[in-house]
Amino acid sequence: MMDLIIRNARLRRAPDLVDIAIVSGKISEIRRGMKGKGKQEIDAKGMLVSESFVNPHLHLCKVYTLEMMSEEALKAYQEEGMGKAMSAIELAAKVKERYDEGWIIPNVRKAVRLAILNGVTHIRAFADVDSKAKLKGLKSLLKVKEEFKDIVELQVVAFPQDGIAREPGTVELIRETMEMGADVVGGIPWIEFTERDSQDHVDQMVAIAKEYDKDISMLVDDAGDPGLRTIEMLALATIREGMIGRTLAHHARAMALYPRPYFQKLSALLKKAQMGVVSDPHTGPLHAQVRELLAEGNLVSLGQDDISDAYYPYGRNNMLEVAFLASHLLWMTTLEDMETLYDMITINAARCMNVKGFGIEVGNVANIVVLGERNTNEALRTHREPLYVISHGKLVDLEKMRE
Repeated sequence: MMDLIIRNARLRRAPDLVDIAIVSGKISEIRRGMKGKGKQEIDAKGMLVSESFVNPHLHLCKVYTLEMMSEEALKAYQEEGMGKAMSAIELAAKVKERYDEGWIIPNVRKAVRLAILNGVTHIRAFADVDSKAKLKGLKSLLKVKEEFKDIVELQVVAFPQDGIAREPGTVELIRETMEMGADVVGGIPWIEFTERDSQDHVDQMVAIAKEYDKDISMLVDDAGDPGLRTIEMLALATIREGMIGRTLAHHARAMALYPRPYFQKLSALLKKAQMGVVSDPHTGPLHAQVRELLAEGNLVSLGQDDISDAYYPYGRNNMLEVAFLASHLLWMTTLEDMETLYDMITINAARCMNVKGFGIEVGNVANIVVLGERNTNEALRTHREPLYVISHGKLVDLEKMRE
């Protein structure tokens, strides 16, 4: 007796319908016309069945805060070739003066429920840690993480949004978050005023991650300045400190302005560091050279980044929607491109987050979605909620998520 069987599933890149058996939270068998019965059974009716969706970049402590502030930060971030990105961050920081668990936690719950409804089972969630936010956002995320731990995995990032040289005392706060149970050490080295301070930012955050045996996520070069090179700093530190495969670069928008010879060197360096790149092309007019990175064999994924905050007014924690938008912005519109985009919100994103045992294979954890469409093209076109979501082998009660 299996715990759950998905009948008549159409897998990506597979010609025949199959049945998928799940036992003790893991995929135990994949075959045509499976015999035996499950305690629960789902008939996919020939619709697309895939691994669940993964969001490797979301500023979860800030969701639904746009209405709490003016649009000046939004304008500064998205206009004039992103030349005022630093000004946008300074303007957006004002909301943190009002941080309170009383409104942060309900907002976070709402966003996490949306993620589940849209088939997202893993999120790398950033919480600002600095002299203004202090630990309020991070504590809120840790509480919600515990509430939803059986359905969605939140990797909570302690994120020094306003820098460490610019914000004295932040390094000590980051250390405190590690003791509290934060999962990932964050960083944003490009925000510092000098190159020396940027290097010190990278070095100190990498040292903390190494000390506490944590992965690293850093927002790098998020402005329209071709001279920004903090992604290179992070890759070199990754190699030097033996953190291969444990660091992740987000945004890297200045890469759009890099000359080709430097891009080629950087691509090789990223591969040596086994460092992925998360791009969010829908939230700013510049973005990393996604197509070029993929062509060079680099690991690239897509993130939601923001939900109705100072940097982006939309967002539903719907990774199919993110991939749909990226398809237009990156001109990835062939059927092969669509499969790549789908990988960037599932398999690639899971690799970026170092999620183990992920994918539709026997022995892997059963994190699965059953869609209402027959193929990847239709799934991206409609970007609708899945019909069913299975998390860690258990069928999620989606109606309960709507309450």
